[in-house]
Amino acid sequence: MTCDLDKYQASTGRGGWVINYIRVLKPRETVLLAFIGLCAALVAWDWLAPFPTRTFLLAAAALLMGSGGTNGLTNYIDRDLDAKMQRVRHRPLPSGRISPPQKMLPWAISLVIGGLAIAWFLDPLCFAFGAFGVVVAITFRKRITCVFPQGAIAGCSPVIIGYAAVSHRLDLTLLLLCLLITFWTPLHVWSVMIANRDDYRQAGIKYFPVSREARDAIKILPFLAALLLGSSISLHRYGDMGTFYLAVACILGIMMFVSTLRLIYTSFSSDAWRIYKLTAFPYLGLIFIAMVIDRAIS
Repeated sequence: MTCDLDKYQASTGRGGWVINYIRVLKPRETVLLAFIGLCAALVAWDWLAPFPTRTFLLAAAALLMGSGGTNGLTNYIDRDLDAKMQRVRHRPLPSGRISPPQKMLPWAISLVIGGLAIAWFLDPLCFAFGAFGVVVAITFRKRITCVFPQGAIAGCSPVIIGYAAVSHRLDLTLLLLCLLITFWTPLHVWSVMIANRDDYRQAGIKYFPVSREARDAIKILPFLAALLLGSSISLHRYGDMGTFYLAVACILGIMMFVSTLRLIYTSFSSDAWRIYKLTAFPYLGLIFIAMVIDRAIS
């Protein structure tokens, strides 16, 4: 609580409005999405060809702007719900540090439009899947009964944008990358919901996995971890990834699977929280880094 209070006080002082308008874009999530999108671009690049500096920089701008703007819009949509939850009630909108909340809409909308404009310049495929990801992320926000599959669709958009910006095509490798994100998304989101089950319930959230008893909900996580491991290995078999990538994917996948089995044994919310933290950069970031290194050394 002290840490949260310090953050709140720091963001209400001189220049705090700048920090608030950055925080409303969920910068950590935005950077992670942009990062995996740029890694996908490097996976698509022919490493014997000259480096596409201009394309890479434009893709970075499109990903950061589009992901940040979309996160800002979902923060706006979820503001009333966030205000009821201990974990996120100190965010700029539910805490009232940006008031009225509508003040941030031009900022977020401008970023989305700018990101989509750059995506169109890169390739119509980038624009199409970027726009689809934005629409899915914000349209079904108030009517969902489960974070899957709309979360997976939105999460695949940065990967498709980065990959298509360089390759200008859709192929099997890209499909397998999206499959990996599809299995990763519920594992990432459901674990944090299980870890903060009471917080979600008192806020009135009733969809899966909060709608089930914790001991029943956690049983699906090892199954998802197994599917995630299988999808990551399929990238080696069918997506032209080499031995280095395979080794990293297996290590990370086994770590994830063991963590989910531990959660079934303990049922501790702290173990669910560890899975959530593991799925973020340690897993998603490292496996995409492994893809890039594998391309570089193969």
